[in-house]
Amino acid sequence: MSVLNPKSIEWRLQIGLTISLALLMCLLWIFGAGSIEKLSEDFIASRLEHDAESILGAIVTEPRLSVEEAYINQIYHRPFSGHYFLIVSDNGTEVTSRSLWDYKVHLPILKPGESERLYRQGPDGQQLLVWLTGYRKKDQNLTIAVAEDLLPITNQRQTFLWSFALLSILGLVLLLMIQSLVVRLAFRRLEPLREDVRNLSSGCENPLNEDVPSEMLPLVKEVNHLLQLLSQRNQRTRSALGNLAHALKGPLNLLTGYFDRQVSDQGSEQHQQAGQQLDRIRLLIDRELKRARLSGERSINQKFNAKVDLPDLLDVLRKIYQERDLNIEAVSKDECPPFGDREDILELLGNLLDNACKWAEGNVICQIFCSENLSLVIEDDGIGLEGSDLQSLMQRGSRLDESTEGHGLGLAIVHEVVQLYRGEIYFDRSPQYGGLRVKVVLKHL
Repeated sequence: MSVLNPKSIEWRLQIGLTISLALLMCLLWIFGAGSIEKLSEDFIASRLEHDAESILGAIVTEPRLSVEEAYINQIYHRPFSGHYFLIVSDNGTEVTSRSLWDYKVHLPILKPGESERLYRQGPDGQQLLVWLTGYRKKDQNLTIAVAEDLLPITNQRQTFLWSFALLSILGLVLLLMIQSLVVRLAFRRLEPLREDVRNLSSGCENPLNEDVPSEMLPLVKEVNHLLQLLSQRNQRTRSALGNLAHALKGPLNLLTGYFDRQVSDQGSEQHQQAGQQLDRIRLLIDRELKRARLSGERSINQKFNAKVDLPDLLDVLRKIYQERDLNIEAVSKDECPPFGDREDILELLGNLLDNACKWAEGNVICQIFCSENLSLVIEDDGIGLEGSDLQSLMQRGSRLDESTEGHGLGLAIVHEVVQLYRGEIYFDRSPQYGGLRVKVVLKHL
């Protein structure tokens, strides 16, 4: 059985129901104990009252105060039987049952018609319930006290209460087990929702299933509505970016052709500056178009899956650089689970691999290592960099060659992604290929 999270609703329900049932059982036990005690003592008091009336009928006042023993229950004749009576007249004469033997019990004198229930200590430490009543018989006031030992019925009551407590505990355990099963079955209906959310975080574009408990339905509908809006906005943004880039390429080509035709002014400084700016605009547009191709049409919430996304990225790069016939390969040293945000990692790898492809002579290698952190190593067999240049690359936004796109905005984006994932980036010379080696270490988020 799995350990429940103290912050989970299921755990709180289990604790709440357990406390409620435990309190209910305690209240039932306390109320039952008090009710049984009162009922048993009321029953004994009623019986003692009847015995007092029987004793009153057996009293003889002449020639002296006495009781005809033939009319008295034999239990009052057995010494210390637990059943006793005492008769006191208004002149102080006392008549006691043989069962009381020589034990003295001090009781108040009541007027005729008065009655009282008392508790007294009896012989052998007995706890006596005494029913005391005042009568008048043949012009003589009498106080009759009838007592019974409570110990036997108290013992029986305690036995019953302990049995009841044991049964209550067993019942509580059974109820808790049933309750746990009911709660788990109720929360099992949320398992499809949990799976949908897990699939959503890994990139599935399907909306959440709305076949959920009514309490969760408003939340699910809001999440589905939000997902739909995010998807629509993402598609509109991506389409607008692509459309803008394509729309600018036409006028840019016309401007380029115009400047190419101006043969007489080709040597002027203004003509050279305009041509450089046109080349830079063309490179930026090509870059944005490439980013749109890399990001594709998938969900913005998808995690990066090296087995699926990295081959697609390499295929795009091979098509872009197909004229150079580069050998672009990827090697995964470990079984890496999906991690990070797909767009972030594609942006990172896309810029680094694109850089490597621009400078490579024939080979670009990407290696992925998964342990406590994620490590990405990109190597090429280009001319490489010197120590001072490697140090300058550590600064965000730096670039080494103004004539070649790839170390400017792309490197700045790489630094932003690395910082977002609290990672580190290193530049050195590849010992195997001789070109630039970039190592990126990202922490899992």
